[in-house]
Amino acid sequence: MNPLAAELNEALAQHSPHVLEMLSDLGKNLFFPKGILTQSAEAKEKAHKFNATIGIATENGGPMYLSCIQDKLSGFDPKDIFPYAPPAGKPELRSLWREKQLRENPSQLGKHFSNPIVTNALTHGLSIVADMFIDKGDHLILPDMLWGNYNLTFTTCCGAIVKKHPTFTVTGGYDIDAFKTTLQNSAEEKGKVVVLLNFPNNPSGYTPTVAEGEALVAAIKEVAEGGCNVVAITDDAYFGLFYEDSLKESLFGKLANLHPRILAIKLDGATKEEFVWGFRTGFITFADGNDYENAPVMNSLEKKAMGIIRARISNCPHPSQTFVIEALRSPDFLKQKEEKFQIMKGRALKTKEVLNSGKYEKAWDYYPFNSGYFMCLKLKAVEAEKLRLHLLDKYGVGAISTAKHDLRIAFSCIAEKDIPELFDIIYKAVQDLA
Repeated sequence: MNPLAAELNEALAQHSPHVLEMLSDLGKNLFFPKGILTQSAEAKEKAHKFNATIGIATENGGPMYLSCIQDKLSGFDPKDIFPYAPPAGKPELRSLWREKQLRENPSQLGKHFSNPIVTNALTHGLSIVADMFIDKGDHLILPDMLWGNYNLTFTTCCGAIVKKHPTFTVTGGYDIDAFKTTLQNSAEEKGKVVVLLNFPNNPSGYTPTVAEGEALVAAIKEVAEGGCNVVAITDDAYFGLFYEDSLKESLFGKLANLHPRILAIKLDGATKEEFVWGFRTGFITFADGNDYENAPVMNSLEKKAMGIIRARISNCPHPSQTFVIEALRSPDFLKQKEEKFQIMKGRALKTKEVLNSGKYEKAWDYYPFNSGYFMCLKLKAVEAEKLRLHLLDKYGVGAISTAKHDLRIAFSCIAEKDIPELFDIIYKAVQDLA
């Protein structure tokens, strides 16, 4: 083991030994090297004559660039576009995102958590978590309505065993009892469990009520009190898009500093929150179970996360970080976000209005939804994949089959005025097949 990794592990052993136990074999071996980047950072501070360290080309006191590129980006200083960004992300962006988290998540106020680390969007954050905390055979708790890419990230790449529980009860609420049973069974079998909470949920578009959220947190705390180490991940990709009665913040704040055997990890990003999907700018934030400032633990986890970023991609794109900074600093940011939120909310509520019209009762029911981008039909008479293909071939309409009788509809990309026509077409396609 590299001495730098051993040093980080020793800090964890002294200040939060359960977090050290949660790390995967790879996680224990991760470190951030004191190599070119460290030496370059030192040179940036002290090399006033010549700086011959970092591998970029310079010209006229700044980064070298092609005018055909800079001309399209003339509103930005070349130094904020062309050089490498720091491995953990631009410090200003990290601070602004932390402020945003606190503003939007009251339960994080007074809690101790790391500075957000910039990732190449949320999927990259999931990959970091998998590398740091999952060994082959570890259990991952997920609802049966889940984003399919979790399987690739956690199962195919890291060998996790997914333990699914029913998402909803027969009456339509989140199935807390099923979650609790699945969690307890894994806790008893493994002594370590990884829980992934994705709200608003993809594909169902559901966010738990306040009471359901409190019950989820209580179930996690209960298994921790029973001696199980819990890595509790909140996948907050669609954060903020809460349209009806539900939680209006991430469960990360409730899980942070809750119990020494709980490590809370928040994954979020500008990708969907700020409608900049192609920017690929996300964040990973850690909070251990101690109710005091535990700087050695946060430093160790940050260095290990930086180590895997350095190993896999070196650093995240600089231009998109600059663009997000400019957005967060804009006086029009909140107003413009609210305008887009209202459009999204209108589409969601129109979808529910159309579905509740009574026109389609013979063809489908629908799963509860109150947030996010999606909702799912529960088909009664036809299979989802057959319907999907028929919709494409005959009507030129695209949808996603997520289970044998579940069809996901992204109302996020359908104008409100077109939603009635969309469901009329789907209904006609069902009649064709039935």
